[in-house]
Amino acid sequence: MTWNVEEFVSAAGVTVDRLASYVEDSQRGLPPVLRRRPPRELAARLDLGRWIREGGMTPETYAEFLAAYLDEGTRLHHPGHLGHQITAPDFPAALADFVHGAANNPMAIYEMGASAATVEFEVLRWMLEKVGYGEAGGGVLTHGGSLANLTALLAARAAAAPEAWTDGVPGDLALLAPESAHYSLTRAAAILGLGERAVVPLDADRLGRIDVARLPDALDRVRRAGRRPMALVAAACATGTGLHDDLRGIGEFCAANGVWFHVDGAHGASALLTEEHRHLLDGLGLADSLIWDAHKMLRTSSLVAAVLTRRGGDLDAAFRQRASYLFYGDQDFPQGERDLPQGERGVDLIGRTVECSKAELGLKVFLNLAWRGERGLGDHVARQYATARRFWELARQRPGFECPYEPESNIVCFRYGTGDQALIRERLMADGAFHLTSTEIGGLRHLRVTVMAPATDDKTLEALLDRIGEVGLSAGE
Repeated sequence: MTWNVEEFVSAAGVTVDRLASYVEDSQRGLPPVLRRRPPRELAARLDLGRWIREGGMTPETYAEFLAAYLDEGTRLHHPGHLGHQITAPDFPAALADFVHGAANNPMAIYEMGASAATVEFEVLRWMLEKVGYGEAGGGVLTHGGSLANLTALLAARAAAAPEAWTDGVPGDLALLAPESAHYSLTRAAAILGLGERAVVPLDADRLGRIDVARLPDALDRVRRAGRRPMALVAAACATGTGLHDDLRGIGEFCAANGVWFHVDGAHGASALLTEEHRHLLDGLGLADSLIWDAHKMLRTSSLVAAVLTRRGGDLDAAFRQRASYLFYGDQDFPQGERDLPQGERGVDLIGRTVECSKAELGLKVFLNLAWRGERGLGDHVARQYATARRFWELARQRPGFECPYEPESNIVCFRYGTGDQALIRERLMADGAFHLTSTEIGGLRHLRVTVMAPATDDKTLEALLDRIGEVGLSAGE
């Protein structure tokens, strides 16, 4: 069952043509930004049952299937896509996905994909430099920010309780985090064996930002309860609001008190590439660990998240495992290679990550950088931040709109009127012209805009505000 290369070339051509039309139409805002047909109806439209049972797809029938498949999805390139924090990927990253789909080099083991592994090494070297860790730091790319947070906290656990890997997790560890922290932190605490009750909420201001002045009290409470702080987590920026914690103040406190400092920079770390917004990350280099998602603001397709540690050995200590078919040790390097310096021989990444069959994630970041450069990606971040600020300015000028804070990123929270904000959102999404989300601030539901698509412009923002006003009035606002 070897490849029919001629059939592949034909089907690949169909794919390129269909995707080109899909992206072009999406960027122009022609179709709805999303459709939500019920699964049973959608399965019938796509004829999924028959294809699964019988097979027999050809380039011609594949073209029909692909057109319907794309038509029923969510269009991230659409100017009205203002919802979740997943970017409209740039085409170089899409090319990387295509290459990986054919070459399939799962490169957590160096010999299974030397070129993919080397690209990842260099991408990580670039990230470590930008963060301020330099050659002393360590890193790995994972499939998503949730897995990245888990990996970073494994490193923190190894530092606090080195025996946990073999003997089990001691019952006195605690994780300090504000209630606004990403849900993956609480999930990680449960997976790590700490349990949800080990997550100690930190005092925060009305917008969910850590109150640095109250950190001594929080640490005292933890220690008086007989617990050891495994790590303290700060946001750069918070998922819900796009606001940043005081990284320098928190980092200096953690350093003075011997507490592992972890920064969830999944969304906001990309601001390092912009002169205008880099100050928001002041103190990032004080973190013992941080995560940085490329599939949010670096325009790569899902999923690419970096785990970075200030000391490379901390990440190496996260996993302690033996498997004779994978972990050979230095004595088993090929003849002539075992005596080379570490930087001149292949290095396996499997000792730093949960995944064994890890996709060629670095290629996506590399190709975007190779096409656009640091400046191009930085300009993209700055442009999205500026568009969000423009929305904030426009909303404040209109009656009925309330914005609880000045945005620091490409995320803006607001309310229209005093009624059910979730109902307003649902009616907007039913139209299919706009996709936005919502969150709670101080226990009150707010609408939430996240500017991710490059096609979003002033015309889009004005149309969204008009439509919110119409929907709010029709809902009895």
